[in-house]
Amino acid sequence: MRVFVLNKRGKPLMPCSSAKARLLLKEKKAIVVRRTPFTIQLTIATGETKQPVSLGVDAGYKHVGLSASTEKAELYASEVELRQDVSDLLSARRALRQCRRNRKTRYRAPRFDNRIRTKRKGRLAPSVENRINAHLSRIEAVLRLLPVTKITVETASFDIQLLKNPNIAGKEYQEGEQLAFWNVREYVLFRDGHVCQHCHGRSKDPVLNVHHLESRRTGGDSPGNLITLCETCHRALHRGEMKLRAKRGQSLRAEAFMGIMRWEVLGRLKTSHPELEVNNTYGYRTKHVRIRNGIAKSHCADAFCIAGNLGAERLGEFFFQKQTRRNNRQIHKLSILKGGIRKRNQAPFEVKGFRLFDKVACKGEEGFIFGPGFFDVRKLDGTRISAGLSCKKLHLLEKRQTYIKEIRKEEALPPLPDGRDLRA
Repeated sequence: MRVFVLNKRGKPLMPCSSAKARLLLKEKKAIVVRRTPFTIQLTIATGETKQPVSLGVDAGYKHVGLSASTEKAELYASEVELRQDVSDLLSARRALRQCRRNRKTRYRAPRFDNRIRTKRKGRLAPSVENRINAHLSRIEAVLRLLPVTKITVETASFDIQLLKNPNIAGKEYQEGEQLAFWNVREYVLFRDGHVCQHCHGRSKDPVLNVHHLESRRTGGDSPGNLITLCETCHRALHRGEMKLRAKRGQSLRAEAFMGIMRWEVLGRLKTSHPELEVNNTYGYRTKHVRIRNGIAKSHCADAFCIAGNLGAERLGEFFFQKQTRRNNRQIHKLSILKGGIRKRNQAPFEVKGFRLFDKVACKGEEGFIFGPGFFDVRKLDGTRISAGLSCKKLHLLEKRQTYIKEIRKEEALPPLPDGRDLRA
């Protein structure tokens, strides 16, 4: 990996080699400001010769690829794994809040008019806002390391109705599947022919229920997540006496997110950095460039193709980053012990000088703390270095951050003889 350089005022310069960085540190002309990625700051004033640096961003629902390069060499490559638990945690928080208010203030009147969505236009759902902020945060991190002059973001537009119905055309776009139905329940009952989808009427139970195949807190109330069951089968299912063979329909959550974020990320980047050239590109262009140049499929490779400097020398390794929770807001566990006592749900802030997700040196390797006490040390891919190790055998390398990072080698897969990619 290259060494990133900041000038005396903290502004990014072009990166240098490890040998030159060691020389600057030895002569006291620079100081270390960050370990991962390794960054130094000059203590003397120097000339600032810069080259055009292009940053490619492969935006996504679960992963983000980043690659910054000049015409000659790739300077930075990173893959970010985003959080997928925001919706679930918000649902759990809502359930706990409602239960607490029912216990503490039973007189509390329901309030439906003071919701924030009615007060602020352009508001996005928290799960969407979290992912958009994660994209912007990782782009800003690169801008603090390199003198980027151009940003290109890969966006995508999905026709949701065409994905559901490949034969849709014309006015059918204005006539959705729930046209002329009062609500989702009525549509699901009509779709299933007002017949239980498990026993198909053999129970002779006239009462029909609409059942969520996946929990409503994570699966929502879309028709693809609902199925018709009679009262007998519905009760037996919740008692655990039977299992359903039906599976949840196609989820288009990722496609909907990409449709929302494509213009939001571009608009925010142009507003915050008017001095930079901010463009967008599309996935089919990236795929064509990658296959034509025989590059193996990965998020970093896509970002490299998006950046546009195809003649640049690849790094061969990248920073893998994983987004983590900052804290746990639930104070106590739900189970009540003897004497009406509930255990605390929050772990101590620090145990023997270490925190959760601190990067440590252990048995000649670098890993992250996943469990306190006798510490459980693992890599980000789940490989366990030690299941229980004394704190005396650990050496702290970096305090935990929202994005924990490790360096990985990029796999080089050869293309097929006809030019297609093995992972395409």
